[in-house]
Amino acid sequence: MGSKGLGSELYLAASLAIEAIASWGAGMARHRRYFLKNQPLHLIQRGNNRQAIFFAPEDYAQYRGWLNDAASEYGLAIHAYVLMTNHVHLLATPQEEESVPRTLQSLGRRYVRHINRIQRRTGTLWEGRYRAAPVDSDAYFLDCCRYIELNPVRAGMVARPRDYPWSSYRAHGLGAADALLTDHPLYRALGRNAADRQKEYRLCFRTPLEGPFVSALRHATNGGRVMGGERFRMEIAKALKRRVTPLPPGPRPRAAADKRQLALL
Repeated sequence: MGSKGLGSELYLAASLAIEAIASWGAGMARHRRYFLKNQPLHLIQRGNNRQAIFFAPEDYAQYRGWLNDAASEYGLAIHAYVLMTNHVHLLATPQEEESVPRTLQSLGRRYVRHINRIQRRTGTLWEGRYRAAPVDSDAYFLDCCRYIELNPVRAGMVARPRDYPWSSYRAHGLGAADALLTDHPLYRALGRNAADRQKEYRLCFRTPLEGPFVSALRHATNGGRVMGGERFRMEIAKALKRRVTPLPPGPRPRAAADKRQLALL
């Protein structure tokens, strides 16, 4: 499953998607983030001011282990991940609407206490709210996995994804045991057995990710937007029972009404 033929269509899809993690206007309350049952999400959690959140190999191991504990307890299936020096990427499917917030809140409290104690620091470790974008898995699941697992390569930390120990690549591509991961059906569909799946997965990495896909995924995740096309957006809208595309340019209805009232004064 490649990222060919995305181009302008993908940019249009990203630009028309919803903005669930932003204010709709000054003085108005921010929309509550939504998490649909069984809908995969790309998640990013960054360190405060983009500072380090991992300081030693033991920190990575603790985070991964505690993420496994919390995800198991609250029903969050982790399909792909990478733990970078100052941020984390996850591709995950919540089994309940509250699976994501409960998992990350539980993990966050536990891990921040650990780092504050070890580093003799106080205060927050995270940069505000984590970012999340629903992903059309039929179209982009494997590309999203590749994007996540190639982070250390793009950052110049390693030459190949297999050389980085804190990601899901070694499990997907080499068969390494990783208790954190739950195989997605699209990964299992790569082959009849584990060896075939790993071979096909490695072959996916021979084709570079296209720039439009990378830009669109970043845009969607950082803006809390849907990563998918028109049909996918319609499905999300139906599930949420609300608009998932931005309103046309111009004043919001309430703002227009306020202007009419002011004109009468």
